[in-house]
Amino acid sequence: MDEPGYFAVSRRGVLQSGAAGFAAGTVPGASVAFAAENKAGAIAVSRMPVRLEVNGEGHDLTLDTRTTLLDALREHLHMTGTKKGCDHGQCGACTVIVNGERINSCLSLAVMHEGDAITTIEGLGTPEAMHPMQAAFVKHDGYQCGYCTPGQICSAVAVLKEIAAGVPSHVTEDLGAPMQASNMEMRERMSGNICRCGAYSNIAEAMAQVAGESA
Repeated sequence: MDEPGYFAVSRRGVLQSGAAGFAAGTVPGASVAFAAENKAGAIAVSRMPVRLEVNGEGHDLTLDTRTTLLDALREHLHMTGTKKGCDHGQCGACTVIVNGERINSCLSLAVMHEGDAITTIEGLGTPEAMHPMQAAFVKHDGYQCGYCTPGQICSAVAVLKEIAAGVPSHVTEDLGAPMQASNMEMRERMSGNICRCGAYSNIAEAMAQVAGESA
């Protein structure tokens, strides 16, 4: 047991092998090669094909199984509208809509989303044909530096759909009553999207406008 290097596995090697193992356990048909760190410090990298449906268009990629959805979008598909903020699921800048629900793309592996319908800020609208939420953000100055804005808008769109579907939140008082897009409901649901510029009131006004238009 005292032989030098008997347990010479680095922390990085353990984390990388663990991430690959998680991907293998969640993706049908995944083939992942588990490899301990060798003397040169190299790690065997496992790659697998995945087809991502992003903004209505299919993309065939071959990715390292540890690649997050965020990095797949930005680095492989060059859709840089989705922002990398904290990279720990704490700021919401990377929010995208998957199968109609919002997620933090930095916390999800790309290979887990084979066949899912992914919508990014680029898929919501264009400068020439903006989504109502995008137009409302412009009208109400719902941004300052703009870095968090793509995630804010994707989250805001999904929040209004949650409310319309009657999905309760922490502040919902009466689960039997029709769900209302109240200021409190919207603020609670948007609390995971951080704006370092402090444009929260303007964001709430933009969401209230869109909620009123769709009511």
